Amino acid sequence: MYRHLLVPVDGTDLSVEVIGNAVALARVLAARITFFHAVPDSAGLLHGDAEVLRLTAHDEFEYVYHHGKAAELLAKAEAAARALGVPCESRQTVSDRPAQAVIEAARACGCDLIFMATHGHSKLGMLFGSETLSVLMNAGLPVLVSSTGELPAPARSIAIIRDEHRSLAAVMHAWMRALADARQAGTAADPAPMRAILHYLQQFPLQMHHPKEEAHLFARLRERTTSCHAELDELERQHDRDAQLVAELAQRVEALAASEPAARIAATRALEGEVVRYARFLWDHLGREEGVILPAAQRHLLADDWASIDAAFAENRDPMSGGSSDKEFHQLFSRIVHHATA
Repeated sequence: MYRHLLVPVDGTDLSVEVIGNAVALARVLAARITFFHAVPDSAGLLHGDAEVLRLTAHDEFEYVYHHGKAAELLAKAEAAARALGVPCESRQTVSDRPAQAVIEAARACGCDLIFMATHGHSKLGMLFGSETLSVLMNAGLPVLVSSTGELPAPARSIAIIRDEHRSLAAVMHAWMRALADARQAGTAADPAPMRAILHYLQQFPLQMHHPKEEAHLFARLRERTTSCHAELDELERQHDRDAQLVAELAQRVEALAASEPAARIAATRALEGEVVRYARFLWDHLGREEGVILPAAQRHLLADDWASIDAAFAENRDPMSGGSSDKEFHQLFSRIVHHATA
């Protein structure tokens, strides 16, 4: 039976769904996963998409072509695997030949199965239908193509929600890793990245994610069934508690920043304890949503409900500017994860 899966990932909703399917399969098989992403070769695309981005949107160019996007995608994939206790690691490479990069990564890692998706052409996507076919024909090892075509509205909405959950999980793992590294080194943590993490938590889950859930997913589910009212009430209480806990963490970070040098190690240890406790709270909260509410929504909600939810979650408004772009959050997320893995 298969023991080591290579799972190529990109930034599409379909890839989010495939990651979940791959993790579920690996859990059943007691297998491990290597997630893989091929960063486009900007030099090879100098007169194409890369050059257009470089000239018109330099920050986005840096994000897509200089590994920021790869760090984000792979961190979220690993968060999905960790949530189900599946051993995992990640690899990335620079290549303008995605199919060949996937095959070489599978062989280099000793994988015995490539688990991947196929979907239509996307200029900045990683895997096209023809690339999937090339992997099938040339891999020399089993390839499981998980899914094809556009996701229906329920799957699309749930993929977005789960992807946002994985973002939160990846940020928390990055924070805990940074604090654990400081403890093992016998040093104090740097308050600057801690403030960046807090800014992400304050602006994204508290100001964007939780309100969307309550206004759209929770409200629609309350209209369709009474069976989830108690659980929805508890989740909304947890949303309020989340804001309180993040405020307390902010106080801890500021206490660390204001500490005298001799007291910073102790302040770092105190912060680590609070972060670990907050992470446990968050895992329980996300587990309730994904284990109880999302399955109930799939059972009870109608097509019109999903269309409304899909539209709400697809529109990630940036609360800092009031605009419709979430680019700043992608870049902030990338910086957080990169700092933790550097």
